[in-house]
Formats: sequence, structure tokens, C-alpha cells
Amino acid sequence: MGRVYNFSAGPAVLPEEVLKEAAEEMLDYKGTGMSVMEMSHRSKAYDEIIKEAEKDLRDLMNIPDNYKVIFLQGGASLVFAEVPMNLMKNGKAAYIITGQWAKKAAAEAEKYGEVVRVASSADKTFSYIPDCSDLDIPEDADYVYICENNTIYGTKFKTLPNTKGHELVADVSSCFLSEPVDVTKYGVIYGGVQKNVGPSGVQIVIVREDLIADGPAFKACPTMCDWKVQADNDSLYNTPPCYGIYICGKVFKWIKKMGGLEGMKAHNEKKAKILYDFLDSSKLFKGTVVPADRSLMNVPFVTGNEELDKKFVAEAKAAGFENLKGHRTVGGMRASIYNAMPIEGVEKLVEFMKKFEAENA
Repeated sequence: MGRVYNFSAGPAVLPEEVLKEAAEEMLDYKGTGMSVMEMSHRSKAYDEIIKEAEKDLRDLMNIPDNYKVIFLQGGASLVFAEVPMNLMKNGKAAYIITGQWAKKAAAEAEKYGEVVRVASSADKTFSYIPDCSDLDIPEDADYVYICENNTIYGTKFKTLPNTKGHELVADVSSCFLSEPVDVTKYGVIYGGVQKNVGPSGVQIVIVREDLIADGPAFKACPTMCDWKVQADNDSLYNTPPCYGIYICGKVFKWIKKMGGLEGMKAHNEKKAKILYDFLDSSKLFKGTVVPADRSLMNVPFVTGNEELDKKFVAEAKAAGFENLKGHRTVGGMRASIYNAMPIEGVEKLVEFMKKFEAENA
């Protein structure tokens, strides 16, 4: 069987050339006679891998010197606890709830202090981004938290919230490296890599160093979750997820080759336009998100008929389009069209949708 078009929300499609390179190096990485999977994280060869990965990420995102880049084990869900443990010095934080992951992050943070939910789009099944230009943020809040791109609901913050001088913490798991970003607007920008950057099991935390200079807010914070300890040890306090970081490093180089984040944005906008234009003109399929807040990465859509949705997912799978079933809280379908999804994949999907529409009108 050949490669399918994989529209999974994560773990997700990776660039084919990255997978081929990794396959070529599987048994012997650059003459070491071993795989990166077998290599000591203290070896010279691995030290070069992790340092180069950080350098390439810094170049891509234009990360200032006063921000630390940490590669850690676990996904974004672990960071839900790391954020308050490291930053909640006044015991209070403001959360903007735009979907399942922000909701879960807020519930996790409540174990460590007071969480004030300053805005939410739950009233319309998270199908839009609330107005965040004049939020009632408590003066003593340690930070304002957002999930910038909502994987399940297909919404994206196009304008960052007005935090009124408070630090902004953003989970960017599903829009990581999809377009240019001004890191200086955030106190912390982080994500699990399994959607747009690499295999599951790695989280990347980019944090301004003054925020962690005195160590974590909670002295009982486990050492493994202590960002200062991890930063001081260059992500090598213990054995990191070596192979995952190695693949991330290869993806960073692939993005550079694709024209960096400007190139990625143009590529992603082109793909998203093909799919959204079809949804807007279709008589059978419709998008579930307010157009102004649509994500470039995750596109949920429905037919309005559950049985027809199931039929579409089954027939799409048989035709080589995998993982199009929507999340249970939205239903219908969802196409995740991350960086590595080729334009051809979206064109073929739209072609298939047109055929399905004609046959099921």
C-alpha cells in the first residue's frame, strides 16, 4: 500500500523527506555505527543534534537571547500543570476558554491557585473567538492564558488578547511554526510537537528568563517540571526524548528549506483557501466556525446528517483519506492540514468531496 493522505489531528503527518532521511540514518547516524535511538544523550554526536535543533528553532522564530528554549518529555497536557507551578507566584491567573484544551488547562491550574475565567466561547460550542480587547483581568493575576489554535473546534486567535500588562502564556501546539510569530509578545509560548513539528512525547517551552530566574512559584514543584532547572541544564538534566528531538531538528531544517515561517504561512493559506472556498460554495458540506476566526490548521465541517457524515468518513477512508472523523464534541468531520500536508492532498480531498456531494445530493 502507498502513502495515504493523513488528516489526523495528532500525531499527524510529517514531511516525507524527513521520514526518508531518518530511515536512511536509522542504523548508522553519520558514521557513529548506531541509531540516534541507541545513542547516549551525553555523547558528542547527540550534543550536536540538540544544540543544532535549538539554534534552528531560534532562527525560525527569531527568538530573542533573553528567552530560554527547553525540550522536555511529555505533551502539552503536562505543561497545563507546569505553567502554574512555575509562574503562579500570587496564586491567581486569568484563563480564556476557547475549547477543550483551555478548559482542561484551567481545571489543572485550579489545583495550584485561583483561576478566573475572563472570557469564553462555550455558549456556541467554541465556534468563535471571544472579543478579548477589554477583559476584566484581576490586577494581581500572574498571567493570562490562551490556547492559540483550537485543534478540536478549528478556531484561531488572529489578534492576541489585550492582557493589560500581564504576561501572556500561549499553548500553540496545533499552530506551532505554521506562520511568523512575535515571541516578544509572550511570556511563555509552548506546545506539544506531535501536530506540526515531530513525533509525540516532546514538548517545547519557550520562556522569558526573568520569569524563571528565582525558580518555580511552588517549592514543591517536581524537579522534572522546574523550568529553571531544565533551562540551566540545556534540556539535559535527565535523558530527554532523544529521537523525538532529532526528528524535530530535521523538521526545522525542512521548514527553513520551505522558506521559513513566511513560506509556511503562504503554503498553509493556499491549502486552507482551497478547502474553505469549497465549503462556502457547497450545498452539502458546511464549516462550523465563524469565518473570521477560522484556523489554517484544523477545519471542522458537517453535512447536517449524522448518517451521511458516517458514510462520508467510511468512503473517504476507502479512497485513501485517513482520520477525517470529527471530534465527538463537534461531530461530523475534521481535516487537519498541518505544515506537512501537501497542497495536492487538499486538492484531492476537495475533488472527493465534490464527487460525494454529486452522488448524495
